Amino acid sequence: MVRPIMRDIFFLRMPSEPATTADIPVADDLLDTLRANAAGCVGMAANMIGVRKRIIAFDNNGMYMEMFNPVITAQSGPYQTEEGCLSLSGTRPTTRYRTITVQWQNRLFKKCSMTFTGWTAQIIQHEIDHCNGIII
Repeated sequence: MVRPIMRDIFFLRMPSEPATTADIPVADDLLDTLRANAAGCVGMAANMIGVRKRIIAFDNNGMYMEMFNPVITAQSGPYQTEEGCLSLSGTRPTTRYRTITVQWQNRLFKKCSMTFTGWTAQIIQHEIDHCNGIII
């Protein structure tokens, strides 16, 4: 189900709770909402659709991917950039890392780990910031 985009800054600044198997329907809604907004959005966190759970979805080089309870475990190559957000107007400066390693759980809640680089790494960092209540 496509959900409305949350724009309440107070809500978006609250850290998200860990996701459980009961939150799989939230991930489905998040993917549906991301697809519906694909023209102007490459990633979303669950709080952007009004659910404070640690779930993100993003475009991984043309394929949508979801992560439950993602955590960045390593990062290297800091750089300065500007980002926009579907929940906010305009762009803002931020520091990102060219390479990150992320641990997360998949839809079956099996632990996964992968290293991401470039644009995909930047998207993931933005969405994990959302999970942590950080707004750029």
